[in-house]
Amino acid sequence: MPDTDTVESSDTQIKFTLEGGINAVAEENLYWNLADRFAPSANFDSDTQWLEVYAKPGVELTHVLDGSSEIYGGFSVVASATLGTDAFDQENTGRVTIEEAFLGFRTGSVETGQFDLSIGAQELKLGTGMLISNGASNGFERGAVKLGPRKAWERTIIARFRRQDLTATAFFIDPNELASNNTKTHSVGGDLRLDWGKGDFAGVSYVNVLQSGAPYPQAAPGGIGPPDFLDGGREGLNAISFYSLVHPAPDAVPGLYVGLDGAYQWNDRISLDAWGGRIKIGHAWNDKPWRPDLFWSYQTFSGDDPDTPELERFDPLNYEGSPASWATGSKAALVFINSNVQSHQLTLRTMPSPKDFLTFRAAHIRVNELRSPIQFGQATRLEISDDLGSVISGVTANHLADDFFVEYTRVLTPNIFLTGGFSISIPGEGIENAFGGDAPSWTGGFVNVVVNF
Repeated sequence: MPDTDTVESSDTQIKFTLEGGINAVAEENLYWNLADRFAPSANFDSDTQWLEVYAKPGVELTHVLDGSSEIYGGFSVVASATLGTDAFDQENTGRVTIEEAFLGFRTGSVETGQFDLSIGAQELKLGTGMLISNGASNGFERGAVKLGPRKAWERTIIARFRRQDLTATAFFIDPNELASNNTKTHSVGGDLRLDWGKGDFAGVSYVNVLQSGAPYPQAAPGGIGPPDFLDGGREGLNAISFYSLVHPAPDAVPGLYVGLDGAYQWNDRISLDAWGGRIKIGHAWNDKPWRPDLFWSYQTFSGDDPDTPELERFDPLNYEGSPASWATGSKAALVFINSNVQSHQLTLRTMPSPKDFLTFRAAHIRVNELRSPIQFGQATRLEISDDLGSVISGVTANHLADDFFVEYTRVLTPNIFLTGGFSISIPGEGIENAFGGDAPSWTGGFVNVVVNF
């Protein structure tokens, strides 16, 4: 079967595409059984299994106007569904939605200068995906929460200028959010990126949130009491970030690489001042059996300090939350967004054969600010000390969890991939204190087949 069906004329190329997948998932002791502690009347099933499916047919078009100019576009839809009850207690859900619907015009050449303007529903990722990457929501009424087939922003205007190794981007973006949780967030910004060598790059980005109804939680004074919520707290947020990946000694140690990301956020309207970042150091042995690639990373995101009147909560915006990118842990990433958390993560990637990939991941996850929201008021509860009770949120000990994840992928054909994985999350003292005793380990596994034609 060919990769794509292509129709060509002298000036026009039309390409038909198809993506799809099916994923079987099983989870035991979901969220370390915290639902039994905080919402026993909800009858949440902490042991569940479900099946996800999706299909994404599409078409791409390119029409050459002259030797240096062309118009292009694309259109695709995603049909997705969940059969059974998933990790967010959503049962037998699914939707069909437009994914991509864009038009663009580009002129010039990369060697001397190329201008590119596009509008519509399309993907946009800045840098390594720390803040701007996933433009669409998955799961809940749309189903397929683990496969996550949607990535395109609902509305965009993207202008790019490329010249040799330098790319400048300006953008307007509106995420494709769930109907049940549409924050109506609109953002603008820019990005400047330099690529050189064999995969080395560095860049800087700026984002300004023009409007948003997304609320922010703020820790109660001294961490005593439930958190306050600032309606529309995201509106007016400014974020500047930098990103890089370099091979510092390409001749002496060609496999050594270092990545560095950082972001600073501010919003004078609500007295917000926040930060986050990551350092990544690794080595790839491409000339050795199994071609091992071992790297360590440390990432941290500020939380709101309950002892100050200001807000220090980091907003991860639309980050890329997969374990291969910016997830904090594997299972714990379903609970903790990249705010008020830090983690040491160790990853070993191997390639036993040209068609087999085996990856091991371990993460040690901690909170940055005690008695401060990690999610939106997560773990708000009554704590008894010396026969006195007080309402707190967050955790009272820094260690949240230790996650371990093994994943295997087999390339069945150039267009069909089989992947299976197993993970376990062992609760730390922070989770066990909130649970009120020995919380169980959270385990789960999956197997999926994904096609990309």
